[in-house]
This record gives sequence, structure tokens and C-alpha cells, in this order.
Amino acid sequence: MKTTRSKVIAYRIAAQGLHRDAAKGVRDLGVLDIGVQEAMGHPAALAFAARLPVDVAVGPTDVAIGPGHRLALAWTLRGAPHVHRRGDLDALARALWPLSEADATGRLNESGPSVTKAGIPALEQFQLAVAAMREVVTVPTAKGTASTEVTNRLPKPMRHDCRACKTQHISDSAMRAAAPAAGLELEPGTAPPVLVPRDGAQLPSEPDPGAIRELATRYLTYLGPAAVGEFAGYLEARRADVATAWPNDLVEAFVDGRPAWLPEAQVDALRGAPPVAGLVRLLGPFDPYLQARDRDLIVPDKAVQKILWPVLGRPGVVLVDGEVAGVWRTKTSARKLAVNVEAFAPLPPRVWKRIEAEAIRVGEVRGASQITVNHAG
Repeated sequence: MKTTRSKVIAYRIAAQGLHRDAAKGVRDLGVLDIGVQEAMGHPAALAFAARLPVDVAVGPTDVAIGPGHRLALAWTLRGAPHVHRRGDLDALARALWPLSEADATGRLNESGPSVTKAGIPALEQFQLAVAAMREVVTVPTAKGTASTEVTNRLPKPMRHDCRACKTQHISDSAMRAAAPAAGLELEPGTAPPVLVPRDGAQLPSEPDPGAIRELATRYLTYLGPAAVGEFAGYLEARRADVATAWPNDLVEAFVDGRPAWLPEAQVDALRGAPPVAGLVRLLGPFDPYLQARDRDLIVPDKAVQKILWPVLGRPGVVLVDGEVAGVWRTKTSARKLAVNVEAFAPLPPRVWKRIEAEAIRVGEVRGASQITVNHAG
């Protein structure tokens, strides 16, 4: 089938619930199928608020994601903390097991020469890290303590020099990559993070192509149509490895002539995607909508891409009628929050009014008692 960039944008906005018509509460949100990234500033709660009805309160303490709840916080995709449905974590751990020696090298943030110098294959290093973390973290354990104990159980070639600690220990990348397979989650609200063993976790010992196919289908459902390489980039895995577990029940969709894929079950949703005219949202810097790897589709302007996805310090995004119309940042003083919005081009007063309403929602998520909205452009 043939489609266009504007149609794909309309499809993704609808699939992700950004019309605020598909969920009554956090647990109903479809984007939890792919996980919602968390970081400083509560970006997961911001993502929830952008998709839930405005009369549903979402604040820093309104999302229960600790042990015993249906949602969990864990190091998963790309080693970053994400909020997931707890019931998805076993399959996700199987999907994130390295698919090859080269894949393991990348996930450990190593290079071929460094692995050769260590004399231990990257896959074996990964397995050793998983085994050590399973052995060490049997009760809630601070990351620093876990790192020390895990390091003591690893061969010396796997230990990395750390200038800050003035010692050698397991790399942060290895800990994060191994955590899902070790059956670990994170205790919310802890800094430095506290690792917690997940009750009843089914611990994998190898990759599961079926789990990878399911994860790819979910990615394509919410961020498709997309190509194999884009899903591989989302995982930070090799395209050649991911291609071996690519789903079969897909339809090829040419997006303005570019080949991409969509689950067959979503074809009607793509064709019938509702219009996005009048939709205004302030998306957090790690919002699921911005996690797609075809950034040229989200925003064709390369200069704007550099603004949205810098190495450090991502801004939030102003989404107007399906297009990235500007960025926003916040400044906090006590319980006062200033939301500073910068538009890339002049916007009509009616849009600014909607932006201000969304900014107030941001303030509510951040738990501010006083919210000021400043705008330029």
C-alpha cells in the first residue's frame, strides 16, 4: 500500500492515544506496550498526562510502579529506565538477550578490540554479568553496593577503570544490559538507584525470536510503518541480527515512496486515521512519540532535529496539528514552576491558549503550586 508522511503522523498520534480518547487511566494506555522512558523531571508522568483526559490527575505520586503493582520501573530498552506493565517484563528480558557476539559487544558498550584484549567473548561477558547480578541482588540493593559485589565475582579483564571512584568495577553499561535477564527492577524515586529482585521472574538463558517478533510488532503498531533498521536502532541492536526475527504478518507500506512495514491488523487504522487539526500537546523530552527512529518523518528539518535530539539536555516538544512547532523547558524554584515555550514560527492566539493549558498540566505533573507560562515566537 502507499501512504504519506501526514497520514503516518495522524496514525501514530491516534495509535498512541494523543487524542485523549483511548484511556481512562494510566493502566489503560497502549504505549505501555512498548514502555515509557523515565528520567529526571518525571517524563513518564508527562507522557501519561499528554494521553489521559484532562480531568484525570497525574502527578509525581499518582503512578504506582513499585513492587506489588501492575506497573514496574526497570532498566530495559537501550539500558534506560522505562515504565512497563509488570507482566511484560519476562518476555522483554528474552527479547533483549544479545542476538550475536557483535550484538553483545554493542550492548556492553565495548569495541571489538577491547573484547579481544579482555580475552573473554562479549556473549560470555554478558552471561557472567547476568549470573553475578542474580547472585548479588537478592534483596533491595543500592547500585553502588551491587556494583562492588558484582565486580568481586567477575574476572579482572571485565573490570573498568573509574576515575570518579578511583577503582575498577563493572561498567555501567554491563549492569544495565544484564539487569532484565537478571530479573531486576528499580525502586521508584531512588537516586542513586536501588535494584530490586522481581518476584516470580522467569529468568532467560538465551534470546527468544518469538519475543523479539512480538516487541517488533508492538513497535510497528505505535511507531510504524517503519523499516527493520529503525527497529534495530530503537533496540540499539544490529540490523542484521534483528532481521532474522522480523515478523511475518506485516504489510509493506510505502511512505512517500520509502519502503516500511506495518502489522496487517493496523492497515485499516492507518487508512482511517482521524485528522489532527486542532490538536496541541506539550510532549516531554522522552515521550514515546519522539522515540521513533525515522526522525526525518517526525521533523524533516535537520536543524530542528539537532535541537530536539542533542547529546545532552533534550527539550520538550510543542506539537501543533501533528507538526513540531517549538520546544519547551522548565525552571523550578521551590514549588514554583516556570514553563518557557519557544515557537519556531508565529502561532495564532488560539494555539497559544491551548499551549498555556497544556503547560498548566505540565506544572500539575511536576507537583508545582504556582505555574507561570512564558512564551516567545
